[in-house]
Amino acid sequence: MTDDFAKILDTMTAAAAEPEDYTGEDGLLYCGKCRTPKEAFFPADKAALFGRDRHPAECDCQRAQRMEREAAEQRRKHLDTVEDLKRRGFTDPAMREWTFENDNGKCPQMENARFYVEHWDTMRAENIGYLLWGGVGTGKSYLAGCIANALMEKEIPVRMTNFALILNDLAASFEGRNEYIDRLCRYPLLIIDDFGMERGTEYGLEQVYNVIDSRYRSRKPLIVTTNLTMDELEHPQDTPHARIYDRLLEMCVPVLLTGANFRRETAQTKFNRLKELKGVAYAR
Repeated sequence: MTDDFAKILDTMTAAAAEPEDYTGEDGLLYCGKCRTPKEAFFPADKAALFGRDRHPAECDCQRAQRMEREAAEQRRKHLDTVEDLKRRGFTDPAMREWTFENDNGKCPQMENARFYVEHWDTMRAENIGYLLWGGVGTGKSYLAGCIANALMEKEIPVRMTNFALILNDLAASFEGRNEYIDRLCRYPLLIIDDFGMERGTEYGLEQVYNVIDSRYRSRKPLIVTTNLTMDELEHPQDTPHARIYDRLLEMCVPVLLTGANFRRETAQTKFNRLKELKGVAYAR
C-alpha cells in the first residue's frame, strides 16, 4: 500500500475528534456531548480487507443535525414547488389568498371543499367534479380557490382560469387550438371560474364545448363556478348550450351555495367604517 493511499484511507476511516470527545472502554471514540459512539467496528471480513478495524459513525447529535438539515432542504424544495405551481396555476395572484386558513366561516358549503380535498384520490380516479352554483357573491370562486390552494400545497398541479381568458389565449395562441387544449387537459384538476359570463358566439361556444369535452374524454375532473341557475342549466336555450350543459352535468356534482352575499356585506362594512371615521372627524 502506497503512503498516499494509506493517508487517504486513514482520512476515510478516522472519525473527527472534538476536544470534549473521549475513548470508551471498547476503544471507540465517543461524542462528549451525547455520549454515543463516533466510530463503529468493521465486520471481520472488511477489517481484514482494509487493514483497519473501525470506521466513522454518526453519533446521536450528528444524526439529529443531519436530519434537521435534510428536513430544511425538503421544506425548501416543497415551498419552491408550491410557489411554481401557484404561479402557473392561478390567473390572478389574489387567488393565492383563497384558502381554508383565511376562510371567515360564513359559507355553509365550505365542508364540501374540505371533503373534496380529503378524498382527492377518489375524485381523480372516478372523474368527479363540482358544479358550484348560486347567487352573486356567495363565495363560489373562493370555495373553488380553497380546493386549488389545498391541492397545490400537496404538490398537485391545478389550473384555475375562466373561459374569457381561455378564448383570448386561443385567439392569440401560436401553438394551435388542439395543443392548447391538450395542455389544459394535462392538469390533474381544471377549475373554470364564472362559467356563463363569456360571450356566446358560435365560435366561443364551440371552443367552450371542446375544452369541456376534451376534459371529459381525458377522464380528469373539472370544477366549475357559475351564476346560472339549475333551471337554466337543465333547460338550455338552444342546441349548442344543451351540448355544453349536458356534458357539465354529467361530469360535475351540483353544489348550491346559499351563503349571504359576501361582496355586499364587505361593501356595507366599509360603508359603516367610513361613517364611523367621519363621525370621529366631526367630533374633533
